[in-house]
Amino acid sequence: MTYNPVSLALDPRSLERLRSDAGTAPEKAVREASKQFEVVFVNMLLKTMREAAPQNGPLDSDQTRMYTGMLDQQLAQAMSARGIGLADIMARQLTRGGTASADAAAAPTAPQKPSEASPAAETDPAPPTVRRNARARRFIDKMWPHAVEASRTTGVPPHFILGQAALESGWGTREIRSANGEPTHNLFGIKAGRAWNGRTSSNGTTEFVQGVKHRAVEKFRSYESYADAFRDYANLLKNNPRYAKALEAGGDPAAFARGLQQAGYATDPAYASKLTRVITSSVLRQSLSA
Repeated sequence: MTYNPVSLALDPRSLERLRSDAGTAPEKAVREASKQFEVVFVNMLLKTMREAAPQNGPLDSDQTRMYTGMLDQQLAQAMSARGIGLADIMARQLTRGGTASADAAAAPTAPQKPSEASPAAETDPAPPTVRRNARARRFIDKMWPHAVEASRTTGVPPHFILGQAALESGWGTREIRSANGEPTHNLFGIKAGRAWNGRTSSNGTTEFVQGVKHRAVEKFRSYESYADAFRDYANLLKNNPRYAKALEAGGDPAAFARGLQQAGYATDPAYASKLTRVITSSVLRQSLSA
């Protein structure tokens, strides 16, 4: 059955027919309903534009406004017959079938230790699987050599290190930046404590104090390159005795994540579970095996 988008928008009987046919041809019904919405949207847009214009002219009356409304309906019909793109977008969104993956591979809330580590941002809603996999693959391809070097220093598997960099930076999309917008190459959210003599960047971050989240501005370390960032991260874990349990975790991602949290790398009570989910996520495994 062929539907007239204008009749759907103006005739309740046509709408009922569309509703009854939706059970047998849902994708077609979605397309037709999207066209209907586009007609109504264009008509409302024209009506809003008319109402914004002066209404008290010498030629204005109830009759002229009625005929203007009829003209706007005709314009809406003509514009929607050619299409403005809204119906196509809605139809694609409603029929795409897939939503965000349940894998927690994008960076969730990443907490900080006030003296050393802090995240670049709070959350990163997971995008569709294909986009997330492509983003992860680009990030891993770029950072893998640095992670291997850090692994040689610490003994931590390189994909554990990449997982933490992904968690802290949102797969590199939320890297900490300086005041002028330049990258700091700080993928691990490491703060600039008193012992740090290099460049710094002051940024807003999320802190957890006794389990309560609040915002703060902290100084972060800034590096000349990603290689320097991974090297500093490896030295931080290797040379600080409190990270010994994390380094002794071997191939156990949960033990590694717990070791970091217990050592005070982060203040978020859920940091260990979030890091474990990223390290064991399918997006990371698939990217490594590709």
